[in-house]
Amino acid sequence: MQILTSAEMREADRRTADEFGVPLDALMENAGAAVGKFCLREHPTAKKVVVLAGKGNNGGDGFVTARVMAEAGKSVHVLLLGRADEVKGEAAGALAKLRRGQQVVVREIAELEGAQPAIASAELLVDAIVGTGFKPPLRGLAAALKDAVAMASAPVVAVDLPSGWDADSKQQSMEGAYSADAVVTFTAPKMAHMFGHLTRATLGPVVVAQIGSPSESVRSESGLHWAGGAKDIAERPREVNANKSKYGHVLVVGGSYGTSGAPSMASLAALRTGAGLVTAAVPRSIVDAVAGVTPELMMSPLKEGPEGAVALGDLDSVDRVIREKRITVLAIGPGLSTRGEASELARELVKRTTLPTVVDADALNAFADNASELNGEGRVLVLTPHPGEMARLVGMSVKEVEADRIGLARRFATEHKLTLVLKGWRTLIAHPDGHVAVNTTGNPAMAKGGSGDILTGIIAGMLAQYAAENAAKAVEAAVYLHGLAGDFAARSMDEHSVLATDTLQHLSDAFRYRVKDDAALTWICGVHA
Repeated sequence: MQILTSAEMREADRRTADEFGVPLDALMENAGAAVGKFCLREHPTAKKVVVLAGKGNNGGDGFVTARVMAEAGKSVHVLLLGRADEVKGEAAGALAKLRRGQQVVVREIAELEGAQPAIASAELLVDAIVGTGFKPPLRGLAAALKDAVAMASAPVVAVDLPSGWDADSKQQSMEGAYSADAVVTFTAPKMAHMFGHLTRATLGPVVVAQIGSPSESVRSESGLHWAGGAKDIAERPREVNANKSKYGHVLVVGGSYGTSGAPSMASLAALRTGAGLVTAAVPRSIVDAVAGVTPELMMSPLKEGPEGAVALGDLDSVDRVIREKRITVLAIGPGLSTRGEASELARELVKRTTLPTVVDADALNAFADNASELNGEGRVLVLTPHPGEMARLVGMSVKEVEADRIGLARRFATEHKLTLVLKGWRTLIAHPDGHVAVNTTGNPAMAKGGSGDILTGIIAGMLAQYAAENAAKAVEAAVYLHGLAGDFAARSMDEHSVLATDTLQHLSDAFRYRVKDDAALTWICGVHA
């Protein structure tokens, strides 16, 4: 699913009408109907519904939503911010159709006091004041109503965007904008849907409804797309006559004295993701600790230097394991440390292997002054830095990295011919061809030690199964699944108490989850029942 700017969305609507013959009023009808169906499904017990409607197309969508809700037996009040004779175009047609039904109370509102009682008594609020075409700031009555809506006890469903948001913004927050409990947008997500925290709750849903625009009408120049669309690669059932060799053999190289947990978690995650076999190559002193994570894990003890880290002489041992055990994917870095010769071993191993390779943690730090040695040409090379590791790789500050996440990730990936997974709020997956996927799963509960190790294992496990088919899609699906498992964990537990390993307990929920429901709504944020 491509990510659009507001201008690209207008162009998609124009093409839909001019080139494919779908009238704009039909798109509005479908949009309002989608919002209405969402409201009826998610808030079935709400009897009194208040729709806040502007005079433009967003208000037109709201008029249709009001009619759908009324036809379902709800008591619906529409508060029109302005005069009815100021409503034009398709929105005017939608308003006229709404009034012909005589089931909905439509009130023209000119001042705050006229709207407050209805808002305060509502059981569900629909925000249809302004949408994608709006440029901040809000003014007049729309701005005055914001606090009344925020103080209302009723949940708020926003049509297209919470009013006051700039659809083209990549900011996490938008001063002066409304907030909502859920957002239903249309055709494709815009920048704000992907990067903004639009909902009051961390796991509040943002949903994309298809309203009749052919895929050929949707064109994005940004090279950005949604990572969740790659999940279908993991939704197919396994072949009935499959065996473990079909699903690859992951080798996790890492660990040091005092950091046995990191390779343990990465290895377990690769197993849980579906890799046929997983071997952990770790210093001899922590073999027993790592082996204890699960009996399915195989071990390859390595020699170690005096500081408890792997030694450069272990390269021959790793090469032998790769050859004799027919390793298909290499993951290096979890718990590796930078002590002794560990960094030198990491650089040499990454340089010489031709296997699909995931580089994380201290294996990334090993390239802090040697980023020019990272080259994925002719192979699959995946880096998974958090902003601090990325800053060390490129010799910048974390603030500079965060200021240009998309541009920096894209440049690094294309210049080094590799896939870069830049973690953080809306993790980015930048590919060698310049395309960048944006992930919308995950939550603050995952800001815990070990989350990166789990992600490394999930990526390695997905590559073991699908690298030959579509490595880019396998990495995107891995990032999406990791965040989604974290969302299930947070919903089941609490953001404070979730541990990195708890996400693995919910990985099966993530695999079973379908991003599109039976109403043709795609949930790009949040988890639907």
